[in-house]
Amino acid sequence: MIAKRIFEEISAKLGDTIESSPVKDVEKNVKAMLGSAFNKMDLVTREEFDIQQQILIKTREKLMALEARIAQLEAAAQADQPTPAAEETAAE
Repeated sequence: MIAKRIFEEISAKLGDTIESSPVKDVEKNVKAMLGSAFNKMDLVTREEFDIQQQILIKTREKLMALEARIAQLEAAAQADQPTPAAEETAAE
């Protein structure tokens, strides 16, 4: 029991020493600098990234559907137009 109490006292004193040491100040300054640098980078959150990714997926799907529809309409338009050889035969 005494050993445990001594260990707790030593641990508390070491914690107090580290809290008031220059190492703790350096750690705080480094964290502040890193936080400032990350803020300047215009980083997005994971949630914002996921939302944009879902929007992109939906946009791609819509684009593919529109491209398929255009191809279908172009094919139908070509089928409706007579070929030049058929026009010559009809003219004779």
